[in-house]
Amino acid sequence: MSKRHVGRGHGSRQQKNYCFACGKNNPEGMHLRFSYEEQSGRFVSRFRLGRRYTGPPGHAHGGVIATILDEAMGKVNKLHNVVALTSDIAVQYLKPVPLNRPLRVEARGVSVRGRRHVNAAEILNQRGEVLARSRGTFVAIDPQRMFAKFVER
Repeated sequence: MSKRHVGRGHGSRQQKNYCFACGKNNPEGMHLRFSYEEQSGRFVSRFRLGRRYTGPPGHAHGGVIATILDEAMGKVNKLHNVVALTSDIAVQYLKPVPLNRPLRVEARGVSVRGRRHVNAAEILNQRGEVLARSRGTFVAIDPQRMFAKFVER
Protein backbone atom coordinates (compact mmCIF):
# COMPACT_ATOMS: atom_id res chain seq x y z
CA MET A 1 0.00 0.00 0.00
CA SER A 2 1.41 3.36 -0.99
CA LYS A 3 1.67 5.93 1.81
CA ARG A 4 2.82 9.49 1.82
CA HIS A 5 3.70 11.29 5.07
CA VAL A 6 1.83 14.53 5.61
CA GLY A 7 3.53 17.18 7.68
CA ARG A 8 2.05 18.21 10.97
CA GLY A 9 2.10 21.91 10.22
CA HIS A 10 -0.28 24.54 9.04
CA GLY A 11 1.61 26.84 6.70
CA SER A 12 5.28 26.81 5.84
CA ARG A 13 7.88 24.45 7.29
CA GLN A 14 9.74 27.37 8.89
CA GLN A 15 6.81 28.46 11.05
CA LYS A 16 6.29 26.88 14.42
CA ASN A 17 3.12 24.83 14.71
CA TYR A 18 1.19 25.15 17.96
CA CYS A 19 -1.96 23.38 16.70
CA PHE A 20 -3.45 21.43 19.63
CA ALA A 21 -4.14 18.33 17.53
CA CYS A 22 -1.13 18.13 15.22
CA GLY A 23 1.39 20.75 16.30
CA LYS A 24 4.85 19.45 17.10
CA ASN A 25 5.69 22.72 18.92
CA ASN A 26 2.76 22.47 21.35
CA PRO A 27 4.02 20.67 24.47
CA GLU A 28 0.40 20.27 25.67
CA GLY A 29 -0.85 19.01 22.28
CA MET A 30 -1.84 15.61 20.93
CA HIS A 31 0.92 15.41 18.28
CA LEU A 32 -1.21 13.44 15.82
CA ARG A 33 0.66 12.39 12.68
CA PHE A 34 -1.15 11.62 9.45
CA SER A 35 -0.22 9.81 6.27
CA TYR A 36 -2.08 9.71 2.99
CA GLU A 37 -2.89 6.21 1.75
CA GLU A 38 -3.15 6.60 -1.99
CA GLN A 39 -4.82 3.24 -2.58
CA SER A 40 -7.79 4.04 -0.32
CA GLY A 41 -7.67 7.81 -0.89
CA ARG A 42 -7.76 8.41 2.87
CA PHE A 43 -5.73 10.26 5.45
CA VAL A 44 -4.93 8.00 8.40
CA SER A 45 -3.49 8.49 11.87
CA ARG A 46 -2.79 5.72 14.37
CA PHE A 47 -2.75 6.74 18.01
CA ARG A 48 -3.53 5.90 21.65
CA LEU A 49 -5.27 8.22 24.05
CA GLY A 50 -3.85 8.48 27.55
CA ARG A 51 -5.53 9.26 30.84
CA ARG A 52 -5.31 13.02 30.28
CA TYR A 53 -8.10 12.69 27.68
CA THR A 54 -10.57 11.04 30.06
CA GLY A 55 -14.29 11.69 29.84
CA PRO A 56 -16.29 8.75 31.21
CA PRO A 57 -14.13 6.39 33.30
CA GLY A 58 -11.65 4.57 31.04
CA HIS A 59 -12.88 6.34 27.90
CA ALA A 60 -12.18 9.48 25.89
CA HIS A 61 -13.96 12.79 26.38
CA GLY A 62 -16.41 13.65 23.58
CA GLY A 63 -14.64 16.93 22.84
CA VAL A 64 -11.37 15.08 22.29
CA ILE A 65 -13.12 12.68 19.91
CA ALA A 66 -14.55 15.65 17.97
CA THR A 67 -11.08 17.26 17.85
CA ILE A 68 -9.51 14.15 16.33
CA LEU A 69 -12.26 13.81 13.73
CA ASP A 70 -12.04 17.52 12.84
CA GLU A 71 -8.26 17.37 12.45
CA ALA A 72 -8.47 14.29 10.23
CA MET A 73 -11.10 15.86 7.99
CA GLY A 74 -9.04 19.04 7.77
CA LYS A 75 -6.09 17.08 6.35
CA VAL A 76 -8.21 16.09 3.33
CA ASN A 77 -8.19 19.72 2.17
CA LYS A 78 -4.45 19.37 1.45
CA LEU A 79 -5.42 17.27 -1.59
CA HIS A 80 -6.91 20.43 -3.11
CA ASN A 81 -3.99 22.64 -2.04
CA VAL A 82 -6.22 24.89 0.04
CA VAL A 83 -6.33 26.04 3.62
CA ALA A 84 -9.92 25.59 4.73
CA LEU A 85 -11.48 26.29 8.11
CA THR A 86 -14.21 24.26 9.74
CA SER A 87 -17.62 25.78 9.10
CA ASP A 88 -19.63 23.01 10.72
CA ILE A 89 -19.13 19.49 11.98
CA ALA A 90 -21.58 16.76 12.97
CA VAL A 91 -20.33 13.91 15.16
CA GLN A 92 -22.02 10.59 15.81
CA TYR A 93 -20.76 8.91 18.98
CA LEU A 94 -21.52 5.25 18.27
CA LYS A 95 -19.54 3.43 20.99
CA PRO A 96 -17.31 4.65 23.83
CA VAL A 97 -13.74 5.33 22.67
CA PRO A 98 -11.36 3.52 25.05
CA LEU A 99 -8.21 4.97 26.56
CA ASN A 100 -4.81 3.26 26.24
CA ARG A 101 -5.83 1.12 23.25
CA PRO A 102 -4.66 1.25 19.64
CA LEU A 103 -7.01 3.42 17.58
CA ARG A 104 -7.00 4.94 14.13
CA VAL A 105 -8.83 7.75 12.44
CA GLU A 106 -9.48 7.75 8.70
CA ALA A 107 -10.71 10.71 6.66
CA ARG A 108 -11.85 11.13 3.07
CA GLY A 109 -13.31 13.78 0.83
CA VAL A 110 -17.00 13.74 0.00
CA SER A 111 -17.51 16.74 -2.28
CA VAL A 112 -16.15 20.13 -3.33
CA ARG A 113 -18.38 22.95 -4.48
CA GLY A 114 -16.59 26.25 -4.93
CA ARG A 115 -14.91 27.16 -1.63
CA ARG A 116 -16.95 24.56 0.30
CA HIS A 117 -15.27 21.22 0.98
CA VAL A 118 -17.31 18.43 2.60
CA ASN A 119 -15.27 15.68 4.27
CA ALA A 120 -15.97 12.65 6.46
CA ALA A 121 -13.98 10.75 9.11
CA GLU A 122 -14.23 7.73 11.40
CA ILE A 123 -12.43 6.56 14.54
CA LEU A 124 -11.96 2.79 14.59
CA ASN A 125 -10.68 0.29 17.13
CA GLN A 126 -8.22 -2.53 16.43
CA ARG A 127 -11.02 -4.83 15.23
CA GLY A 128 -12.14 -2.23 12.68
CA GLU A 129 -15.32 -1.31 14.53
CA VAL A 130 -16.42 2.29 13.96
CA LEU A 131 -16.60 4.04 17.33
CA ALA A 132 -17.38 7.56 16.13
CA ARG A 133 -17.93 9.24 12.78
CA SER A 134 -18.25 12.76 11.50
CA ARG A 135 -19.06 14.87 8.51
CA GLY A 136 -17.84 18.43 8.20
CA THR A 137 -17.97 21.42 5.92
CA PHE A 138 -14.78 23.44 5.46
CA VAL A 139 -14.50 26.82 3.72
CA ALA A 140 -11.33 27.63 1.78
CA ILE A 141 -9.66 30.89 2.84
CA ASP A 142 -6.61 32.98 1.98
CA PRO A 143 -4.39 32.34 5.04
CA GLN A 144 -2.05 35.29 4.40
CA ARG A 145 -4.96 37.67 4.38
CA MET A 146 -6.79 36.16 7.33
CA PHE A 147 -3.85 35.42 9.65
CA ALA A 148 -1.15 37.93 8.60
CA LYS A 149 -1.12 39.78 11.92
CA PHE A 150 -0.79 36.52 13.91
CA VAL A 151 2.14 34.92 12.05
CA GLU A 152 5.41 34.63 14.00
CA ARG A 153 8.41 36.19 12.36
